[in-house]
Amino acid sequence: MNVVAVILALVAAAVHVLIFVLEAVLFPRDAKVRARFRVAPADAEGVRPWAFNQGFYNLFLAVGVVIGVVTGERVLVAFCCGSMVAAALVLVVTDRRMLQGAVVQGLVPLAALALLWV
Repeated sequence: MNVVAVILALVAAAVHVLIFVLEAVLFPRDAKVRARFRVAPADAEGVRPWAFNQGFYNLFLAVGVVIGVVTGERVLVAFCCGSMVAAALVLVVTDRRMLQGAVVQGLVPLAALALLWV
């Protein structure tokens, strides 16, 4: 695999671990984190289980990238990065106000995808 693609994929994995921490660990106890995700205080308790689940989704994608890099499984790295990009597209199509989050979530894995087959 292209070294730059591997580095970008690992950066994307690190970003998704950070997103896991925000969604699954900090979301229940930090109003600033909930505000970052545009969750109204009145909705926080109802959204909490979804955020927790979504956090683990992001963690599993990150783990998939790391496993793919360690084992040299380019297809696994591509699948996980592609899923990150697809999720970013869904995010921005669903709510244009989430463009910044979609860029953070999707730009680096998109670059990794572009370089994976070089």
